[in-house]
Amino acid sequence: MNSWLSHPTRLNGDIVCLVPLQRKHIPVLEALARDPRIWEFYPVDGTKAEKFQLLYETALSERRKGNQYPFAIQYRPTGALIGSTRYLDIQPAHRKMEIGWTWLHPDFWGTAINLECKLLLLTHCFETLHAVRVTLKTDARNLRSRQAIQKIGGTFEGILRQDMIRDNLTLRDSCYFSLLDREWEEKKARLTALYRHKRAASH
Repeated sequence: MNSWLSHPTRLNGDIVCLVPLQRKHIPVLEALARDPRIWEFYPVDGTKAEKFQLLYETALSERRKGNQYPFAIQYRPTGALIGSTRYLDIQPAHRKMEIGWTWLHPDFWGTAINLECKLLLLTHCFETLHAVRVTLKTDARNLRSRQAIQKIGGTFEGILRQDMIRDNLTLRDSCYFSLLDREWEEKKARLTALYRHKRAASH
């Protein structure tokens, strides 16, 4: 683990806690991730147990190298795991990283949880790590995700054509967004307001 992002890092919110991924979490998350709707726009099919386990064992390996930092998403009211997210492409020399591989069990779609996850992750990036840039990307076909990233303040930077080869050997175009440190105060206020509104609406 590089010295920029210490381990363990735990991010505590009102609804969820982002806890450092442990090997014991992988079977629990694998069982949660069997709904194919989760993986519609991902380059891998996480409904396949072997594929999922390899993906998350790799995440643990990449954490040891300092390249990624995977979290399990824990629902505070019950203590149950409900999904996962991570920091990717961690580059201390350039004070930048990516947030991605975020998924929730469909029972929690449409709630304030994803907004709280992004608020926790971005706040840690900019206010604790003093990052200068955070990248987010999604499948160019995923219009809902693109709109959601822009809604929380991500600035559209362009589309990388044929950026990835999916498990089914089709080619994926990736849509890239960013948030910068000099924008964070304004973007945090917007994201916090969205989160509070969504949370109030769900009560």
